Amino acid sequence: MTVELFLEQLVNGIQLGTMLFLMSAGLTLTFGVMNFLNLAHGSFYMLGAFFAAIMAAWTGNFLFAVILAIICTLLVGGLLDLVILRRLYSRSHLDQVLATFGLLLAFNDLVILVWGREPLFVAIPPLLSGAIEILPGNSYPLYRLVITAAGLMTALLIWLLIARTRLGMLIRAGASNREMVSALGVNIAILFSVVFGLGAAAAGFAGAMIGPLVAVQTGMGDEILIIAFVVVVVGGISSVQGTLAASLAIGIVDTMGRFLLPKVFGFTVGPALASMAIYVLMAVVLLTRPRVSAPARAH
Repeated sequence: MTVELFLEQLVNGIQLGTMLFLMSAGLTLTFGVMNFLNLAHGSFYMLGAFFAAIMAAWTGNFLFAVILAIICTLLVGGLLDLVILRRLYSRSHLDQVLATFGLLLAFNDLVILVWGREPLFVAIPPLLSGAIEILPGNSYPLYRLVITAAGLMTALLIWLLIARTRLGMLIRAGASNREMVSALGVNIAILFSVVFGLGAAAAGFAGAMIGPLVAVQTGMGDEILIIAFVVVVVGGISSVQGTLAASLAIGIVDTMGRFLLPKVFGFTVGPALASMAIYVLMAVVLLTRPRVSAPARAH
């Protein structure tokens, strides 16, 4: 194993981590801020990928397709919150899990009805299809670097929104004491609809950006949703900075585990151990930090 190959896999892990952050940021907002457990969050990732794939085929412009996919996913998330989900905010987590799991199944079937079972494939835009030499004699795909940069920029924007704007102040206040914020004249339902829509848009952005690297197909958000929950647990339920750090750590652990463990333990045991690596990391975090603080629900 060369140093160049090791560094390439490390960069792959960072790129995976930024995608996990985009997916997990929505869970951090909805669960950490709103105390709402949403198993249908992976569906927004899937919808973002499908919206981008279809619109890229229609318009021939991938950047325009990504922007439209973000807008469409934001609208779907806001509409879903307005029609269904806000009625579940005051219910138990068990009710929320059952209801959103049903929505997950419904979205998967809806995608099959609209776009069929065959996977869609999106070409990498010609402008981003090249490679950049990150080390002498070692090139790295430009599009993967763009994904990493987009994820880090989105992380910065989310942090600025939460920590430095009036909307972020209202979101933090609403998470701490909903009744007090409502008494001050803030429409907490609209505020939480905005939060939910932003979380959906972040997941849709992740799906739209990952589309050229994977097959766009129904159910593609289900597996990454499980990893996103691991990220939220490791990073802290209500911390955007913690979510970013956990996303990068899990992305690197998963990528390097799949790269190194088969070489160490062989291609029979190694892949099985690699698939367990992030869950072992989560277990270590829970053992060393046994109490993961959950947001208090306002009564």
